[in-house]
Amino acid sequence: MRKYLFLTVFFSGLCSLAIEMAASRLLGNVFGTSNLVWAAIIGLILIYLAVGYFLGGTWADRSPRFQTLFWILLGASLATALVPVISRPVLRLAANAFDQLQIGILLGSFTAVIILLAIPMTLIGTASPFAIRLAIQETENSGKVAGRIYAISTLGSFFGTFLPVLILIPTLGTYRTFLLLAGVLAVVAIIGLIKTEGKKAAFLLAIPLLLYPALALWALPGSDKNTTGIIFETESGYNYIQVLESNDYRYLRLNEGQGVHSMYNPNILYYGGPWEMVLAAPFFSNTPFDVNQVKSMAIVGLAAGTTARQASLVYPNIQIDGIEIDPKIVEVGKEYFGMDLPNLNIIIQDGRWALEQSDKTYQVISVDAYRPPYIPAQMTTVEFFQTVYDHLEEDGVMVINVGRAPDDRRLINALSSTILAVFPSIYAVDLPGTFNTLLYATRESTTVQNLYNNFARVSLAAEKQDLLLTAGSVAVANLQPAPEPGQVFTDDKAPVEWITNNMVLHFLSTSSLEGLEQ
Repeated sequence: MRKYLFLTVFFSGLCSLAIEMAASRLLGNVFGTSNLVWAAIIGLILIYLAVGYFLGGTWADRSPRFQTLFWILLGASLATALVPVISRPVLRLAANAFDQLQIGILLGSFTAVIILLAIPMTLIGTASPFAIRLAIQETENSGKVAGRIYAISTLGSFFGTFLPVLILIPTLGTYRTFLLLAGVLAVVAIIGLIKTEGKKAAFLLAIPLLLYPALALWALPGSDKNTTGIIFETESGYNYIQVLESNDYRYLRLNEGQGVHSMYNPNILYYGGPWEMVLAAPFFSNTPFDVNQVKSMAIVGLAAGTTARQASLVYPNIQIDGIEIDPKIVEVGKEYFGMDLPNLNIIIQDGRWALEQSDKTYQVISVDAYRPPYIPAQMTTVEFFQTVYDHLEEDGVMVINVGRAPDDRRLINALSSTILAVFPSIYAVDLPGTFNTLLYATRESTTVQNLYNNFARVSLAAEKQDLLLTAGSVAVANLQPAPEPGQVFTDDKAPVEWITNNMVLHFLSTSSLEGLEQ
């Protein structure tokens, strides 16, 4: 029985980490994947496990029987299976609240789901101390036995870290991943009960064989979010992906859905977003503008290809390397956003790593690999911008899309100062009607007169002229004064999320106060 006890500990360790990883995706689909969300998930689950360790040791002393352990794990299985069933309507409510910035509902939903995880994680936490109590037969071997059980549990946790991310969530989805993990716990517990109580416990096998498949088929149908206009949704190893359609426009939304990452309309080219503003990047160069001489571009954060499609239409000789970390987004781009461009070379890799490994240089590098409002810290540092600088042509231009609050430009100032530690010149353009600022940095020293002169040189065929002229006119009309000095980010220290969280909380609290005053 000791060998099966070790197997039980292995699977309990596997399920504990797998449930934690699945919980991060469950909440990340609605609340995002910031460090704040991760800290809440990891911190509270550690507390639940700590309570489980304490209860497990006490429980084992009072009832040192194998059957007790297996009944506890069966209870953990049932509690795990209830997580997706109960949380789904709560998270749908939270998704709607997120769209309308209803903070009270958001906090209540987040708290409800976190509390819902308390029962299964606490019960799973009892497994290791309970197993140690059952396995120790001679006190002189207690240290060896305890070490072996914790080692086996940790090994299970190792596999549980990768299994959901690499296999289960992309294949089954988050909700059904919870059901599968519940089924694994149930099978392990029920086999243990059959071993200890005989075949009379075999009827319990109906739980994983009948109940959980029934929940997967009938309790979890339909969309994960009840967003208006949804025509497709899926999950990958990186994102929850939605495609929405409204008035002949298609929109790509990821995770919490607080940003549109791509737009598509086969008959309209200008969307009033940051994508077409990339087209204006060559205007900032000190090389006289010629549409036929813009021949190379890299897009770090390709998404579903909006910028690539627009650049291909405006610049007839351009070759584009589009870097996107999520292969599922690339599939969605080809299926729903017309991303079948012959001049587009798609590179499925992490943006910074792909650029560092590339031996190419470009006239334009666009950086827009962000999840609003959060920016990956590794793409905000002096070291990253040095990589971008090294991969630009002599007259090349980098354009980077940055989020901000209406009256809070701290992140703009910090990124500008960081970029100026590498690039000689930088320009900020606020995109009208949005919280976006485009930062343009030139490899050679330039002045604002370059923008004005190159914009004046625009001369294209009539059917293509409007898009480039509009992008250029927006850049000219919304050019901002030079950003104020800010903190310079490095790979060692880049408190991007701290600034962003502070900025968002200040904006939300100010908006709430203004709402009360009205």
